[in-house]
Order: sequence, then C-alpha cells, then structure tokens
Amino acid sequence: MNDYDWMIEGRRYLGLKEIPGSATNSVIARWLVELSAWWRDDETPWCGTFVAHCIWHAGYSVPKYWMRAREWAGWGRELEIPIVGCIVVFERQGGGHVGFVVGQDERGNLLVLGGNQGNKVSIAAFPRLRAVAYRWPAAVPIFNLDPLPVIAGAELSPSEA
Repeated sequence: MNDYDWMIEGRRYLGLKEIPGSATNSVIARWLVELSAWWRDDETPWCGTFVAHCIWHAGYSVPKYWMRAREWAGWGRELEIPIVGCIVVFERQGGGHVGFVVGQDERGNLLVLGGNQGNKVSIAAFPRLRAVAYRWPAAVPIFNLDPLPVIAGAELSPSEA
C-alpha cells in the first residue's frame, strides 16, 4: 500500500471491531466526537465515519454528510479508474459502502481498506461491478496511475452494515 497520510491512518486500525449490543468501541466513539456526529454508538453503520476520520486526520475536508457512504461519490476529484489510495463508493442493498482501494485480487475484485466490513476495520474484496465512484482528494496530485497490484488472500466482503 502507498504511504498516503490517510492510508497510514487507516492501516493503524486494522482489526478494530465494533462492540455488539449497547456498548460502543471507544475509538469509534472518539471519531464520532471529533467529527461532531450527533450519535455516539457503533451500531450505526460506520464505514463513512472511518473514511471521514482518516481523511480529516490527514488534513483534508470531508463532505457535509460524511456519515453517508454515497455522499463520498461527489467529494474531491473524480477518477475514471481505481488507483491505490482512492476512495471507492459502492452500492449495496439498503444504502452504500465506502473505503480505500489497496489493490485487486486474482479475479479483479477490488481490495478495500474500510470500516464496518464484517463489523471491523479490514481489507476485504468487493466486485468491481458494485463500484459507483472513485474519488481522490482535490488538493493532492496524482502521481501513480499504475495498474492495481494483485494481492492474494482477501475474502469477499460478507457484510458492510
């Protein structure tokens, strides 16, 4: 993975899990406070929270409704193809999902660093057909348009809600 500030921040949390029930992971709760959310639980879908935290921590603005995955489809600069480090927005039944592209698997599925993937921060595979947008921070030059690296070992995402 490239060393973009937002990716470095995101990788720090690989394995971080939400807490089932009424308890909330204190890290996720802290992100919600930092981002001025009106809720404090990790039972609310938090993929947008994860992306917003990483982007905000790296010093960039976030969309007004950063908590909504599909809101990221209008943020920053549009890309025609996925590149390492870009934000990818997916369709899913009942909403959307958002995360950062880190590569692809042997079948061409996108490998995504994201929150709320199986109720944790993980790298999971997603079919490219579900992608509705690839976005890049408007203030950051694009230096790497190389094909996505092929990385083995990620399983298809079972759940993003």
